[in-house]
Amino acid sequence: MKEQTLARIGTLLHRDKAVISDAVEAEAVKAFAKAAAEFFELDGGILFSVREDRVSISFRIVRVKNFTTLPPMA
Repeated sequence: MKEQTLARIGTLLHRDKAVISDAVEAEAVKAFAKAAAEFFELDGGILFSVREDRVSISFRIVRVKNFTTLPPMA
């Protein structure tokens, strides 16, 4: 009985970590969009999903931003 109880508690704790509220998801999407926009010109929004212990983030880009700096002209 004790092992079953521990297993059940473990399962509940694992599921609890995988649940994300709408508010937290919205903030995460905003943060990932801001970070992605630093490197890419985005084509639309970001798709974000959490399942168990996996997070998937996908987005389409128009182009990669160029960070090459040119030397000053003399």
